[in-house]
Amino acid sequence: MRRYTKTLVTLLVLVGCLVQLVPFYLALTTAFKEQSDLSSVWAFPFAAITWDNFAAAIAQGGVLRAIFNSAVVTVIATGLTCVLAALAAYPLARRRTRLNRGVEFTILAVMMVPPLSILVPLYSLLNGLGLLDTYAGLILPLVCLELPRAIFLYTQFLRAVPLSLEEAARVDGASRLQTLRIIIFPLLKPVTVTVIILTAVYVWNEFALSSYIMTSTEMRTLAPSIAAFFGANGSNVNAAVAGALIGVVPMLIAYLFLQRYFMKGMLAGAEK
Repeated sequence: MRRYTKTLVTLLVLVGCLVQLVPFYLALTTAFKEQSDLSSVWAFPFAAITWDNFAAAIAQGGVLRAIFNSAVVTVIATGLTCVLAALAAYPLARRRTRLNRGVEFTILAVMMVPPLSILVPLYSLLNGLGLLDTYAGLILPLVCLELPRAIFLYTQFLRAVPLSLEEAARVDGASRLQTLRIIIFPLLKPVTVTVIILTAVYVWNEFALSSYIMTSTEMRTLAPSIAAFFGANGSNVNAAVAGALIGVVPMLIAYLFLQRYFMKGMLAGAEK
């Protein structure tokens, strides 16, 4: 019975993997087909593979420039989110006061607010500050949107860190800042990688806010750049899919390198 159960679980995992790979297969078949090819989306064009869609995505859609813009926004927004969230989570985790519990409740409540619900006042504010169509105008709202989740993850992780480590450092004469820099922050590596992946993926794929804030072609990020292939007068699905495949490569590489730390960060609290 145990052998049959193991075989069934293996088959279910394989089926799940195949289901997850189907969209990538369909994307490949679409990206390597000519736009005039009306054959089935399941049929891979082995005899007539074309790279024109990738060339169109780069030349007409400006995907490489969009990837650069997305990389700038993602790196800065992710870095700010990690630093600010770690600093904000430390007092919340170590001081269980009524005020801090109220702050935690507020953070959880903010996580439930849809980002698009603040689009109109946000656009007016950025327009008044002259931050529309700038990196700062997109980075600051994205950091504010990602901070609640990051603070929550850091807070839960810090509560699992023994307080005796800090007490030992203070006995040895370390100040509060030295304790944070030497003892606490190195222990946050697993959860930091988790926050980096979650934040980077969200910022990299963000579409709604960047569509309104980044209005010029030169400042567009990846998602609006791909969406530009679909218009009222026509669309180029093949080039859009090719651009999406190009855009997914940086995040895929980053995730493959950070996957081990990501799983460790998600399970760290339970392990401790």
